[in-house]
Amino acid sequence: MIRTLHAAAGAIALLTLATFWLSTAISETLLSADAIATVKTAIVSGLFVLIPAMAAAGASGTMLAKSRPAGLTAAKSRRMRLLAINGLVIMIPAALFLARKANAGELDTAFFAVQGLELAVGAVQIVLLSQNFRDGLRLTGRISR
Repeated sequence: MIRTLHAAAGAIALLTLATFWLSTAISETLLSADAIATVKTAIVSGLFVLIPAMAAAGASGTMLAKSRPAGLTAAKSRRMRLLAINGLVIMIPAALFLARKANAGELDTAFFAVQGLELAVGAVQIVLLSQNFRDGLRLTGRISR
């Protein structure tokens, strides 16, 4: 049961982050300021999906890791710590800031600087979660090492 929860939570977190990232890239390169504001507001709402998914993945991963404290499990644990720090220190504050600025129509230098940071760190988050997903499949024997 915990393995299923862990896999589902990790997949939801990865898909949610990828959706946020792609939505941002598309809206900012192809769409209007109103669309950007809509995307930024939706991302803040989507945090109510992402944060519990990340917490569930982390907690269930910790429970599963007790029996395997080294190797791929240790690597996944280190990545989860980095994911949590990036999320709490950079991603969540950036999402709130960008939504506020976009809804106020303030697509200025500060907005685009923070947006660039959010896209860069978001890409790192997606890579880290993808690596954890891959290593989880390796640990379960679904793909070869």
